[in-house]
Amino acid sequence: MAEAPDPGVDIEALENEGDIAADYIEGLLDIADFDGDIDMDVEGDRALVSVVGATLDELIGDDGEVLEALQELTRLAVHRATGERSRLMLDIGGYREGRRKVLAEVGAEAAAKVKKTGEVYPLEPMTPFERKVVHDAVAQAGLRSESEGEEPYRYVVVHPAE
Repeated sequence: MAEAPDPGVDIEALENEGDIAADYIEGLLDIADFDGDIDMDVEGDRALVSVVGATLDELIGDDGEVLEALQELTRLAVHRATGERSRLMLDIGGYREGRRKVLAEVGAEAAAKVKKTGEVYPLEPMTPFERKVVHDAVAQAGLRSESEGEEPYRYVVVHPAE
């Protein structure tokens, strides 16, 4: 479900980021002796690199912790090659897509609760990716949310309509 890129987005630069990231991830997979195919796409205003295929649970880790670390390493590899900060998204074995669906439901349910009670509702700490999905779901429900706290304990707070 790739979003159409904004007109001001440099697709060629994002494709280059994806290529650099794909090469980096492919090298890591080879070193660790993992099988998997790499897909590259542009989603909205960021490159998306996905590793699909064999069982890759070790590369996801508990609650996606290893995946987050690999994404940061991949972003650093892209930065080293391009000199530009990367917002690249890495997905392994469809983990992020599955989380996106679950988190959209969490955001919708939190919004429904806030609409019903009229009270502010804080959620559990989440990664930046998870918070973004929840913020989008809350906004789609017509409410406002913001992130509070410091990493790694940053969380979403859903506010009633004003």
